Amino acid sequence: MGRPKRADEAGGIYHALNRGNSRAAIFDTPDDFDAFERILAEGLSRYPCQILAYQLMPNHWHLVVRPTADGGMSDLLRWVTLTHTMRRHAHRHTSGEGHIYQGRFKSFPVQDDRHFLVVCRYVERNARQAGLVTLAEDWKWGSLARWLAKPRRKPDLLTPWPIARPGHWKDRVNQAMSKKEVDAVRHAIRRGSPFGDPDWTQSIARRLNLDSTLRPRGRPKKVAPGRNKEF
Repeated sequence: MGRPKRADEAGGIYHALNRGNSRAAIFDTPDDFDAFERILAEGLSRYPCQILAYQLMPNHWHLVVRPTADGGMSDLLRWVTLTHTMRRHAHRHTSGEGHIYQGRFKSFPVQDDRHFLVVCRYVERNARQAGLVTLAEDWKWGSLARWLAKPRRKPDLLTPWPIARPGHWKDRVNQAMSKKEVDAVRHAIRRGSPFGDPDWTQSIARRLNLDSTLRPRGRPKKVAPGRNKEF
């Protein structure tokens, strides 16, 4: 079976993530996190894509991105993961010792409304959710800390949001998300399915050929002989 089609359309918003192979660490020290941010900045100078929110975790990362040309997200993240892998191996003298990442990155389209805010909250509170910090803004390697930093941290990584950031955003990020919200985001991550209102989800899935991500997995149940299907 071939790989499913990846949505990567100019102007769209996508949540992308990747994990270490076998969930192993891909960042071991503060310098590792800092180096990856420099790689992101270098990639942004090369490829037509913008970062709206992000969080780097010890064994994975989350990015909310908007390509400015078709294919921009894939071009950026292909280069980022390859460059990170090569530079990490070179720094540790471990070339030829295996993969760093579990595979290609996962992604799904996000509607630019309240669903975008849900995804950004999920991303920006990831370290707090994992118990790595008491407050979400205390995790240095993420867009919330970078957005709040005075003066602005370098390198520049963030692009203004497509919708207004709600007031008291920091407090909202620190508030626990509902189980329904978390489950919905995680379902979209697993399936690569669009995340938005039902009508938008159906429309974008048809347009981007993502219908398969909305269908239940597995074979349809067989109807017993002599029994009519219910409609």
